[in-house]
Amino acid sequence: MPEAPPNLVSTQVIAKLFGVSTRRVEQLKSEGVIKGQGKPTKFDLLPTIQAYIKYLSDKANGREKREAVADLEEAKLAAEVEIKKSKAEAAKIELAELRGKMHRAEDVEAITTDHVLFLRSMLMAMPGKLAVDLANLHTASEMAERVKQEVYYILNNLADYRYDPETYKKRVMERQGWSGRQQEDNEDDW
Repeated sequence: MPEAPPNLVSTQVIAKLFGVSTRRVEQLKSEGVIKGQGKPTKFDLLPTIQAYIKYLSDKANGREKREAVADLEEAKLAAEVEIKKSKAEAAKIELAELRGKMHRAEDVEAITTDHVLFLRSMLMAMPGKLAVDLANLHTASEMAERVKQEVYYILNNLADYRYDPETYKKRVMERQGWSGRQQEDNEDDW
C-alpha cells in the first residue's frame, strides 16, 4: 500500500485538534511524544494524532508510570553498582597503602619536608660548629680544608638517605589513629 504524502500542519492546528495550548504542543514535541520538522515547526497530521492517542492511552493505563519507575529502578541499580565499584577501588588503594606498596602524596610530602628540615638544621649549625675550629687555624688553606670537610660531611649525610618503609608505616599508623596494640597486631601484615 503506497504511503500517503505528508499532510503538514502548524503547531496552532495541532493545539486546536488536541485541545491544548501551543506551548503544550511544543512540550509534547520536546518530550518525544510527537515529531515535528522545520522552522516554523510543521507536523504530519496522521502520525501526530496516532502518537498522541498512544501517549494518552499509555498514560491512562499507567504504562508511562511503570516505564518511569522501571527507568528509575535501572538508574538506581546503576548508581549502586558505581558506588560499589568506587568502594572496591578505594579499598584496593587503602590495602596497597597499608601493605606499603603505595604512599599518599601528603605522607611523601611530610617525610620529604622532615628530611629537608634536617638538612637545613645541619647547614644552619655549620657556622657555629666551624667558628671555634677556624679560630684555631692559621692559614686560609687550612680553613678552606676544614669548611670543605664539614660540607662533605653534610653531603654524605644527604647521600646516605635511604627509603625506609617503616617511616611510612608509622605515618600511616598515626594518620589512621592506630595505637600501640593495634600496631603490634598489624606488624605481621607488613
